[in-house]
Amino acid sequence: MISALTISNFVLIERLDLEAGQGFTGLTGETGAGKSIILDAIGLIVGARPEKRFVRSGASRAVVVAAFEPPADHRVWQELDAAGVESDPAETLVIKRMIPSDGPARAYINDQPVASALLSMIGEHLVEIHGQHASAHLRKPSAHLEALDRFAGNEKLLKAYGRAWQRLKTAQRAREAIEEDVSAALAQREDLIRDLADLDSLAPLAGEAKILAAQRQQLSQSGRIRDALAEVADAFASTETAERAGWATGILKKLTHLPGFEEKVAAGGLGQYLLDTVDAFDRATIELDEAMSALTRLADLVDGDDGELEQVEGRLFAMRAAGRKHGVDADDLPSLIQRLRRALDLSNAGSEELERVRREEADAAARWRSAANALSKARKAAAGRLEKTVRRELIPLKLEKVSLRVRINPLEEAEADGRGLDGVTIEVETNPGAGFGPLHKIASGGELARISLALKCAAAEALESSSVLIFDEADQGVGGAVAAAIGERLQVLAKRHQVFAVTHSPQVAASAEAHWRIEKSTTAKSLGQMQASVLDAGERTEEIARMLSGAKVTKEARAAAQRLLEG
Repeated sequence: MISALTISNFVLIERLDLEAGQGFTGLTGETGAGKSIILDAIGLIVGARPEKRFVRSGASRAVVVAAFEPPADHRVWQELDAAGVESDPAETLVIKRMIPSDGPARAYINDQPVASALLSMIGEHLVEIHGQHASAHLRKPSAHLEALDRFAGNEKLLKAYGRAWQRLKTAQRAREAIEEDVSAALAQREDLIRDLADLDSLAPLAGEAKILAAQRQQLSQSGRIRDALAEVADAFASTETAERAGWATGILKKLTHLPGFEEKVAAGGLGQYLLDTVDAFDRATIELDEAMSALTRLADLVDGDDGELEQVEGRLFAMRAAGRKHGVDADDLPSLIQRLRRALDLSNAGSEELERVRREEADAAARWRSAANALSKARKAAAGRLEKTVRRELIPLKLEKVSLRVRINPLEEAEADGRGLDGVTIEVETNPGAGFGPLHKIASGGELARISLALKCAAAEALESSSVLIFDEADQGVGGAVAAAIGERLQVLAKRHQVFAVTHSPQVAASAEAHWRIEKSTTAKSLGQMQASVLDAGERTEEIARMLSGAKVTKEARAAAQRLLEG
């Protein structure tokens, strides 16, 4: 049960602290006062999707905190232990949800951060919320299947079936993919053999095209180098330069043999300069000979690059042509070879691979059929019990003449989906002898609302005791004795569960053991904010009188309210 609820900066609520007791609590107030906001807050606690609109205008974040007191044997403790959340059945279970105006929402259980998925999982065992449009939901055939499964307690069977269904779908997709691949490989086998032979002959290496392109660019400069060398060689093609250097050296050396030259050298000046000049011309002659030899060797090397350039260009062009043919980059040819080889291997060994995936699909199908049959068996066993239980529930709801039956229609395997191999239709007979017909076509709006409540009450029997049941206007579209009957039925539910009901019916409100009034503040400081009050006996009489008479509460309305409260 919920023992305490704190709501801060949530939609119209600035701050709200409520304590709840066991049994049946009614929530009343004018239309638009914000009663359903409290239900939204509780829904958030048990895993509903957080939305930025929940944050009160001008606030930095919305916070909802709820304290639960499940009994020690409640399933929620097992779920928390399995999820690794520290908890103690002897203590209160505190769940907190925080929605910042900017940033992701956060969730906590006993001050430990948890994923919202965990809230949804444990929320299924803590709180059951029946919204305003629950009866309208029954107009959808899919809701009939949900109602039967809920009553039957088929949660584990549904999960087992869902896993088997997903495994089957996965196996089918794998088989279809292999069949497509094998079919394509067989159709392309001759092309694969030819293409692989060509590519194997080419034998491209990883990254080779990039290397060849760089070499080609380098080798393509040989022409410019050769032209430059030829120009230099032409400049020195004649022997005139070398002869002049030798002639100059000979003349200068003769001067060193003149009489008295050694004395001139010793004295420095002209003699020393003459020797330096002779040495310079000697070195120039030697360097020139070496330069011409180097030039000759370089020219020989450049002449040899022509053949290598042709070889590199031929290899690069061949790789690029192969890449264009197969629609890939030249450097991706090695990867292409691997893919083509796998495809060829598949065409060679396709039957074995197909046999493997077909066996896996057959095994998955067998497991799925087993899960589907188990689910169908449970549904068939529960259908009769649901019929009897709902008929019993309809009597106090003033529908004692209404009969209900559950039809289970087996589906073909091709029609199956993630919910099983059964089509479920709830049919009613509103008057004896009138004949059965689909619920959504036969029942009136008021009848549909009461049948919906009867189904909810029947399903509640399958819930763990001490679960929280919340009804949002279960009395919609009815009044008088019918509304009183609904209030009495909620009282019965409250013996096993904690029940909250948002209601506009004075009869339902009077049936509650506790009463919360929801209203908007009229003070200047908190104008428009939502407030909630726990009503005492006198305040309850006044509130129910207001519900009976409207804005102006009369003595007669107060007396009628008192009679309702006294039962």
